[in-house]
Amino acid sequence: MEIEKDLGNQREIYQKDALLEQNTPENPIELFRDWYAAAEEDDAVHEANAMNIATVGVDGFPKNRMVLLKKFTWEGFIFYTNYQSEKGKAIEANPKVCLSFFWPGLERQIIIKGTANKIAPNLSDGYFESRPEGSKLGTWASNQSEVIPSRELLAERLATFAQKFSDHEIPRPKHWGGFIVIPKSIEFWQGRPNRMHDRLRYTIQPDFNWLKERLAP
Repeated sequence: MEIEKDLGNQREIYQKDALLEQNTPENPIELFRDWYAAAEEDDAVHEANAMNIATVGVDGFPKNRMVLLKKFTWEGFIFYTNYQSEKGKAIEANPKVCLSFFWPGLERQIIIKGTANKIAPNLSDGYFESRPEGSKLGTWASNQSEVIPSRELLAERLATFAQKFSDHEIPRPKHWGGFIVIPKSIEFWQGRPNRMHDRLRYTIQPDFNWLKERLAP
């Protein structure tokens, strides 16, 4: 079977909106809030909080994967993971990461460069307690990113921990918790006709104000 496909003629015309300096706030978190609300309300967007996180691994290679944003504040963007996973180890070695959101139905994307730090254990505890029981058990059963011999092993481990915690509350494993990505720059991208896309980048300054700049598409 031939494995070759020319995608050169696949094109979209972007023309749904514009992004102008005079219509944007001085703080990018406000603009993120507004864009995120629009994505949540759009029926064409499934899981508006799905975001790509890029890290540089301990092997020196960059790697992207999708995770779920669970909270955003004036300070930054919070997600949860296994600290001993490939992702967790990469962040421990190099906390500089990049987040990106892409909402094609709105012809928008957001790119966030920042530094990831572990959140306080009590905050991770609070979120863990809100998770469904199966998700809690999964954090115990799966040694995330490790090579395993079969799916059956995961099923066995899940059953083992279900039995272990059958008569009491499932605690949060110490190797599982949240990271907050504190942004250094946030770029907002709005698709425009003729590939003349609007790109506005906010960069944090030493006085903690944000510098807003337009980038060429």
